[in-house]
This record gives sequence, structure tokens and C-alpha cells, in this order.
Amino acid sequence: MNGAAAISTPSLRPAFAEVDAAGRPLRLECLWIAPERATAPLLVFLHEGLGSVAMWKDWPAQVCEAAGCRGLAVSRYGYGQSTPRPPQEKWPVDFMHREARDVLPALFAALGVDTRRDKPVLFGHSDGGSIALLHAAMHPEAVAGVVVAAPHTFVEDVTVANIALARQAYLDTDLRSRLARYHADVDSAFWGWNDIWLNPDFRRWNIEDYLPRIVCPVLAIQGVGDEYGSLAQIRGIRRHAPQTVLLEIPDCRHSPHKDQPAIVIQAVADFIGALDKPGRP
Repeated sequence: MNGAAAISTPSLRPAFAEVDAAGRPLRLECLWIAPERATAPLLVFLHEGLGSVAMWKDWPAQVCEAAGCRGLAVSRYGYGQSTPRPPQEKWPVDFMHREARDVLPALFAALGVDTRRDKPVLFGHSDGGSIALLHAAMHPEAVAGVVVAAPHTFVEDVTVANIALARQAYLDTDLRSRLARYHADVDSAFWGWNDIWLNPDFRRWNIEDYLPRIVCPVLAIQGVGDEYGSLAQIRGIRRHAPQTVLLEIPDCRHSPHKDQPAIVIQAVADFIGALDKPGRP
């Protein structure tokens, strides 16, 4: 089954958003899930460093059904069917900051989402989790809650080592052809991600100073066997943002929503269900 089709029927609107991000016009692939639930919470899905709308498959629809909410999945610039990254362009060290500061607000405006009245909950996986945290820190008035799965807040040796292995796999195995199912320009997606993470200048990347600015509830999820980061990542989030609830999942690697989907779906549904209850910010 084609994953994108599984999510999209019957509620695809619109296929693309035309966004002006800090003076740069972008065409971003979007997928609305259950938009008929007009008064329900909005859950926005921010994908990993090699992800896209299609790569989520039907998981966002499952979460939205369990939580009784509507959803929005987006492919970032350079991914999926969105505007591809020109081959000569390299992501800057602060590319996730730019996504959080400039692109997400422009996207919400283009889609008519008034985040002052309709504050979304962000679900971010890996790099998407880092972007979700940054957005909540930079725009605290515009976010109802944040769920992050295997986010990065600083660069670890294990992360760089496994990204280097991914580079070799892309060159030597069928990884490129498998990823090409989910991206109009697979080299745009892969090399944008891989080159910046292996750039020596990126070793100093760290967003921990932003975390105390987050005022909304946070659920931080990570697999105990995450091959791209240690549990110091999510434990550090709670140290800097004490309202954070941690979920450390055994028998789980870097993609909790794939490795332990039932646990993650229930955790997200419970998190969203608790947001409007007394005693929650």
C-alpha cells in the first residue's frame, strides 16, 4: 500500500503551500488529516532528517484518530515533493533555527492557521523534534504543546558516527533507491542532511540555551536503543524545561513511532487529552 495515499484519503487539502520564508519563495508539500474536525486540536507533524509527508505513511492518521484531533504533515524545503535544494546549496549550521523561526510561521500564515487562537501541538521526530523545540522557544505564544521523539539538542559522537555509516550506505547499497520512493529529488534530501551533520563546524551546534524559554507542556520520547543519540538528549530537555515528561522506551531504536507505535500513539493521545485539563499550563 502507498503510505501517502493511506493518509490522504479522504481529506487532502491543499497539496502545496506557497510560502515566503525570510524573502525566499518556497513550495511546501502539505497534507491535512481529518480537517473536518474543525474545533479539535491541531497536531503538526515535523519529520526527521530524511523524512517527508509520504514517509510517515498512515501513522499520523492513526494518531489523529486515537487523539480525536486533526493533523497537518509537511515536507520541509528540500524534501518530499517540496521545493528541492539546489545541488550547490549547503544547509547552514543554523538550518533548524531558520526552519523554526522563519519557515513554520510563514507556513501557518500561508495555510490560514491563526496560532494566536488555534495553537497547534507539534510532534517532531529527530531533526523535526529539534525544530519543534526551537519553535516553541522562539514563539512560546504560538504553541499549545510539544511532543518530541528522538530529538537532538546537541551533537554526540554516536550521532556523527552513524550518519557517516549512512553516507557509505547511500553510496554502496540500495539506500538511495529506497529513499527515492519518498522524495522527488532524493539527492537534495540526503546530501542536505548528511553534509551538514558531518560538517566539522556542526559539532558545536547546541540548542540547550533555548530550552528554558519553552513554557508549554512537553513530552520527550526516546528509545533506549537509539543508535543516533543517548538518553542524555531527552534528559537534558527536562533539566532545562522541568515541565517535560519523559518516556524512555525499551526495545526501541531511533524511530519510536515505528518500533513501538502503540506505546507512542497512546502517549500522544494522553498528552493531547490532558492539555485542557485544570492544572496544565
